[in-house]
Amino acid sequence: MNQILHRKEGCRLAITRKKKEELVAQYKKLIENTSALVFTNYQGTSVAQINSLRAKLKDSNTTYVIVKNTLLELALRESNRVAPEELLKGANAVAFCGEDISKSVTALKAWIKDAKVVEITGAILENSVLNGNSADALSDLPTKDQTRAMLLGVLSAPARQLVQMVNAPGSSLVRVINAHVDQQQEAA
Repeated sequence: MNQILHRKEGCRLAITRKKKEELVAQYKKLIENTSALVFTNYQGTSVAQINSLRAKLKDSNTTYVIVKNTLLELALRESNRVAPEELLKGANAVAFCGEDISKSVTALKAWIKDAKVVEITGAILENSVLNGNSADALSDLPTKDQTRAMLLGVLSAPARQLVQMVNAPGSSLVRVINAHVDQQQEAA
């Protein structure tokens, strides 16, 4: 544990076992409260840009975390989720999406379009692994509110049709009476 990790910007001590356990626990908590994990390659992104992205994603109940791949893999396995090797490589940051996956991915893609730095590399949706293109397509799903509206429309359609059928004879009678009144007025 006391070995030194060499990096371009200098050197630092390796993280302790206790810190690793804390990170795994934090990842597990995030995994439990998420419906999808969207993996991104954040290489070349500044701290200010990461903070900007986090602020944008906060509105969609999404947490954006730079992860240690091996510790995230451990947390995924302990949470009975798939741990795809192809996504757990390189400089990874993960967007832990809230209930509204579409809203989260749309916000992430909008930020990426403006910043032109981060790249979506894949996603985990429940226990399905998605590649970068499929993860991108998550933004095309209807939002939670849109889904509710569609469901409400489907449920209310039969009731609306019933009301129209019940009102139809009455409205027809009114049209006949109005036509008769119009004829009487023209004749007079």
